[in-house]
Amino acid sequence: MDKIYIWQQTLWKKLAKERQFSGHALLLKGRAGIGKSLFAHHLAKFLLCEHSENAAEACGNCQSCTWFTYGDHPNFYLLEPEALSILSGDTIVNSKVEEDTRTTKPKKKPSQQISVNQIRALNDFVYLSGHQDGYRVILIRPAEAMNPAAANALLKKLEEPPANVLFILVSHCPQHLLPTIRSRCHQITMPVPDVTTASNWLKQQNIKSPEVCLAAAGFAPLLALTFNDPEYMNNHGDFIQQISDPANFNPIILAEKMQRYNLSIVVSWLQKWCYDLLSFRCTGKVRYHPSQQLVIQTLAANIENKVLIVFMRDLISTQQLSKHPLNARLFLEEMLLSYAVLITATWNKE
Repeated sequence: MDKIYIWQQTLWKKLAKERQFSGHALLLKGRAGIGKSLFAHHLAKFLLCEHSENAAEACGNCQSCTWFTYGDHPNFYLLEPEALSILSGDTIVNSKVEEDTRTTKPKKKPSQQISVNQIRALNDFVYLSGHQDGYRVILIRPAEAMNPAAANALLKKLEEPPANVLFILVSHCPQHLLPTIRSRCHQITMPVPDVTTASNWLKQQNIKSPEVCLAAAGFAPLLALTFNDPEYMNNHGDFIQQISDPANFNPIILAEKMQRYNLSIVVSWLQKWCYDLLSFRCTGKVRYHPSQQLVIQTLAANIENKVLIVFMRDLISTQQLSKHPLNARLFLEEMLLSYAVLITATWNKE
């Protein structure tokens, strides 16, 4: 069981014992960074294993497990956005735009959406006979990355699937899926470790200051791993330093620095910062940035709750747009200029 995170083992034992599922589609849902994708991979490998019928996990030695390990199992299909990097769990970091060494023109960014063509490409896999008896497993992650056309194309497959075809959908934001897709799935809320369990696990991964990293990552242990990466730490630290200093904050310069970084992550940094501003105003507590409590206290003192709530609501829409902005720099400038208005007004009141 060492391959399954400790906070998932109770759920794993239950699913491994049942082995049969109500319906032909599972929806593993929960916040990013708690290990949903890795759990889904282990489940797919287990279901395809030749010796798993009376076992607690995949054997790792049969031909099926060997195929799966090397990523060429004929009865397994992984469907994800082109831009998604498989690191650990659900973490996506350092999605940068590299420049061609011969020109200054940036390469086209890989898509962060799942397209209708990707869903249509499933036809042969879904409707033709499998290589072996038993399950054919399709893993889609994150499911909310499907564009509207792709989601509707998948819905048709979920309505009349062949026998022994199992769809496993992994979603950080299941509310963004079509209700008709959710209704056709057996939904499983993935467990989240408590702070003690997560901190102990991070210590085993040799993470320094696990409690600080865990708080900054929204108590998602796999996201907390990224704070052990010096480049990530430097980018995050620079971002927080600038947005916390109204007198010297320059949104244009910060947008220039951050335009090559993963936009969704940058937006999430600002969302967490604003959450702490509102949290301190309402409760006197800071969730994500405990080391910045004095700064947050100063900034939050003169911001009206209503204004801050409206801005945070706008950031939700901004986060959705971050997957496919027309221009990364302009996208960040607009977001950071709006934030600048918020904190500059606060600074001028002092």
